[in-house]
Amino acid sequence: MNDPRSERVADLRAGQYADGSPLHDVQYLECKLILKTDEFTSPAGFRKYGKLVAQVAEECGIGFDQKPAKGARPAIREVMFLDTEDFRLYSNAFILRRRIRFEDGFPAEEPEVVFKFRHPDQQEAAEVDVRPNLPGDYRIKFKAEALPLKDRLGGYRLLFSHNVQFPLSHAPTDGDRTAMEQLMQVFPAMKVLQLDKGDHVSLVNQTIVEEVLQDLGTLDFGKGVTADANVALWRTRGEHLPLVGEFAYQVKFKRREEVHDKARERCARFFIRLQQVGHAWIYLGATKTGMVYRLKGNPPQAHE
Repeated sequence: MNDPRSERVADLRAGQYADGSPLHDVQYLECKLILKTDEFTSPAGFRKYGKLVAQVAEECGIGFDQKPAKGARPAIREVMFLDTEDFRLYSNAFILRRRIRFEDGFPAEEPEVVFKFRHPDQQEAAEVDVRPNLPGDYRIKFKAEALPLKDRLGGYRLLFSHNVQFPLSHAPTDGDRTAMEQLMQVFPAMKVLQLDKGDHVSLVNQTIVEEVLQDLGTLDFGKGVTADANVALWRTRGEHLPLVGEFAYQVKFKRREEVHDKARERCARFFIRLQQVGHAWIYLGATKTGMVYRLKGNPPQAHE
């Protein structure tokens, strides 16, 4: 994009799902900077990056309230990705993930299942009906995810992540939860995939990720647009092999027109300037999920 601050995500074309429901529209903007792990060897590394965020926020005239995060300890979450042996989900832009948050060494809640279709084409992402076939409640989150350009700093690219999430207890308890045949019943969107008899999902690269997440504070872009910001380290559980870091902040809105142009421009300007000032931290051309998939060699065909 030549001038990212002038870009606006196009409106979706009218459409509906098979049951007549209207297409889901984007209601979140999440900006992500994938970071190298060199500095993240202790909480001091998180604080160091927080100072960089504060510096750039001040330079860009953006409010940054760090008081809510003062004294906060890093949170720990366990993340597992599931896929077939040939990575059929990821190769077709699907991601299946289970995540659980820990407090004081013990699970703080039941595991959460997330199923998503993530693609650079917004219309294509919207038209995939990710709604599950479940009796319990679930939550839809359709996000525009901003990442740096793959080959250089100073711009951004967009991925559209169409998600559904629900507690693991809402998943069927009978049968084999890892069998692709059963998963396709729970997630009808998967039925576009080729199914071979006996196909199952298992841990991607036999890896469980431990996420260390530090809240930094709240960014204020004006016109009522605020975003909680955090920085995280992903490492393998057991070996504690550092994989990747990430700085992220997310804006939620009901309708696109609610986001004022000035706030949108400030958000983009801050995102670009943070890349430039913190260039030594940036890991280009990666996503956290992609790093897990490429752990044991070249990753499969991806849409990220």
